[in-house]
Amino acid sequence: MSIIVTDTGFAKDDWQGSFIAHTDAAANDCDYAIDLPSDTAPEALAGITNAPMIRIDFPSFADGRGFTLASMLRKAGYKGRLRAKGHVLADQYAMARRSGFDEVEIDDALAQRQPEDQWLFRADWHAHNYHSRLRG
Repeated sequence: MSIIVTDTGFAKDDWQGSFIAHTDAAANDCDYAIDLPSDTAPEALAGITNAPMIRIDFPSFADGRGFTLASMLRKAGYKGRLRAKGHVLADQYAMARRSGFDEVEIDDALAQRQPEDQWLFRADWHAHNYHSRLRG
């Protein structure tokens, strides 16, 4: 089972639609969520900007390519729901939010090792970045 992490803590997944691989998606005409692997080529992002949700896989906490993909999608104008899935740690939550993710999907085992309070500690991600300190 998966747990969804947002700025308000842990929640159950409320997505009712299906997920398909980005290679199976029809260009800019979909009513399903799209799964992106972390090694997705940047040029593949242009054809999926109308999906209601995009879920980017993090196969390892050390693989930061998903943060770059999220940022590129937002810069390309993607307004839908953006979810990080997999091995994202509580320490990386602020980075995930700053790069454009709306939420993080983790498994029960990670939620046991890093309980909700550790994620909530980082939920005020706007206040604790160097940009806000420079402006303040």
